[in-house]
Amino acid sequence: MQLPLAQARQLVIDVLTRFDVSTDHAGIVGDHLVDAAAAGHPFAGLPRVLALVEHLRQREPARPITIDRRSPNAAVIDGGGTNGYVTSLIGIDTAIDLARENGVGIVGINDTWFSGRLAYYVERAARAGMVAFHTANTMARVAPAGGVDRLFGTNPLAFAFPADPDPLVIDFGTGMTTWGDVLLREKLGQPLDSGVAVDADGQPTTDPSAALAGAFLPWGGHRGYGLSLVVQLLGVMCGSRIVVDEVSACGFFFLVLDPALLGPADAFKAQVTALAAQIEASRPAPGVERVRVPGRSSAAKRRAALAAGTIEVDDSIYAALVALRDGDTTAQLGHDA
Repeated sequence: MQLPLAQARQLVIDVLTRFDVSTDHAGIVGDHLVDAAAAGHPFAGLPRVLALVEHLRQREPARPITIDRRSPNAAVIDGGGTNGYVTSLIGIDTAIDLARENGVGIVGINDTWFSGRLAYYVERAARAGMVAFHTANTMARVAPAGGVDRLFGTNPLAFAFPADPDPLVIDFGTGMTTWGDVLLREKLGQPLDSGVAVDADGQPTTDPSAALAGAFLPWGGHRGYGLSLVVQLLGVMCGSRIVVDEVSACGFFFLVLDPALLGPADAFKAQVTALAAQIEASRPAPGVERVRVPGRSSAAKRRAALAAGTIEVDDSIYAALVALRDGDTTAQLGHDA
C-alpha cells in the first residue's frame, strides 16, 4: 500500500508512545524510518517498529542520556538504555559541533540499542559540510570466515563526503545479509538468497527461521571478516562488550572531520562532485546499463518519494502497526535486531 509520509510518521509515533517512548524521541525514530523507506530500504523502515516494541516490552524504562566531554575533540555518550535512533542522532550532532569548534569530532556511544541506517547519520554531517565515518558493532549474528559460531554483529560502517546535489555516501554491512532483512523475509514468507547464512548445525540454508537460529556469513569472505573485526574493536573502544550477547551492549563510533583542516572546503566539495560525475560518465561493462555511484540511487528514490508524498508499506506490516496503535496486545511482533 502507499502511505502518506506524514501519516506513516504519525503511525510510528502513535505506536511507540503507547510503550512509554516520549513524543520527541518517537518523532526522531519516525523521521528515520520514513526516510529509510523513502530511500528504498523497506526492511529498515516501518517494520523496525515491531522489533522496537518487542524490546520496549522487555526492557526497563530508559534513564537520562548523558554526555561526558572528554577533551576539546571527544565525547562519550551513555545512552541510558535509550534506543539508538535517538542516541545516534545526538552522537552525530555532538561530533559535528566538536568538528566545527576544533576541526575534529570523535564520539563514542554505549548502553544503547538499534540505530537504523548508518547512512542517515553520516549524510547529516556531510550536509553540514563535514566528512564523516561511523561504525556500529551489533548483537552477535555473524560467524567469522571459516566458522559457524556467532561472534560478530552485522557490523556496518558508513562514510559521507560533501557533494552536489547530494552528499556522496558509502554505507554497507559486513555481513552477507542484515537482521532486519531476514526478519522481513521471514514475515513475508520469502526465502533468503543462497550463500548468506547457515543453520544451527552450520549447514547452508535459505530458510529465514533457520538462519535466525544459526548464523549469517561475512560479506566478502576474509575481507568482510577483517572489516567486521575493525568495527567490533571500535565498538569495544566505545564501551561495548567484546562479543555482544545483549542488544544494548553495543558500541557506536563517530568521527567527523572538517575538510578545511587540509585545504579549501568548497574546492574539495567540487572535486567530490566532479569525481562522482566522472564515475557516472565512465563506460559500463558489457551487459551493464550504467556505472553507479554509491548512495545516488537512494537519493533519487528519496526525491521521488518526497515528490509523490508517499512511501510503500507492506499490508501485513501496516495491519500489525495499526493493531499495536489501537491497543491489540496480541499483534504479531518481530524478533530483536
